[in-house]
Amino acid sequence: MKKALLVLLLLTPFYLIAQDYVDILKVGYSQNFDSKYESYSETTDIKSIDVDFTYPVVINKYNALITGFMYSRNNLELFPQLNQTQGPTSPFRYSDNISLHTTILKLGLATTFSDKWSGTFALLPKLASDYIDISNDDFYLGGVAILKYQKHERLKYRAGIFAIDQAYGWFTTPILGFYYISKNSKFEMDVSAPVSADINYTISPSVTLGFDYLGIGRSFDVHQENTPDYYVDYGALEFTCYVQYAFLENNVLLRAKAGYADFDAEAYADGDDVGFRVSAFNIGAGDRTQLNPELSSGFFGKIEAVYRFSFSANKDD
Repeated sequence: MKKALLVLLLLTPFYLIAQDYVDILKVGYSQNFDSKYESYSETTDIKSIDVDFTYPVVINKYNALITGFMYSRNNLELFPQLNQTQGPTSPFRYSDNISLHTTILKLGLATTFSDKWSGTFALLPKLASDYIDISNDDFYLGGVAILKYQKHERLKYRAGIFAIDQAYGWFTTPILGFYYISKNSKFEMDVSAPVSADINYTISPSVTLGFDYLGIGRSFDVHQENTPDYYVDYGALEFTCYVQYAFLENNVLLRAKAGYADFDAEAYADGDDVGFRVSAFNIGAGDRTQLNPELSSGFFGKIEAVYRFSFSANKDD
């Protein structure tokens, strides 16, 4: 297994509420081409779709419910030419593409404690598998807690913790970061280590150039005919440059991205668990036996569409 730091994309909508806007809807499609399997000449394409909907419901001037859902699908080939590469006795003998799905419900509370301090707390129930023969084993529960401190009107700090049950055991990671916007509102930095980072500069009212990093970590139960059940530990570290175009009073954003990613799509037999993982470190379990070859890193492209609601633009409505 690649010793990379993989964390969960689903954290994003909660810590981003530190800004004066919220991204209500985000839809993205990405694809890399010809990722090679280690020690083999075969390749696979990885195609991913992500949909993220977040809807705050105002209770009063100090509290708001955070509701919504997140859906993702990753399509790829896990086992290359299995009749040749896995040997005649292996039960994993198919080479068709597989689709791995995640659906997450978001239910949380964003609350303001004082002029300086605020927080977001949420439950994150999740269904993750190939969506074949769905059972209770495909359901997981997680949660996140984020505290935010406003240093001044252009700088905010955040710290918190995230934990969720996965197919391989429990995963947790601390979150430390900040949000900064320049006095002229053209330069913006949004960092939440080790989850993500976004640095961008607005060159015109409608065009923004940026660089971002995103750590993705997901797991899926797999149930296929004539094959023992197993799970997939999927992750990617994505580094991208992007061009963003804004229109409809900057409420709709379109982004074209190109970047480089370190991919993992590792298959393990059911019961071959980690036990407990803190960020990139496994605790309380030995080495697992990976059933498929590792994937190489590679370049990829991505397009995103975002509907953004700005609190500052609507505060006088």
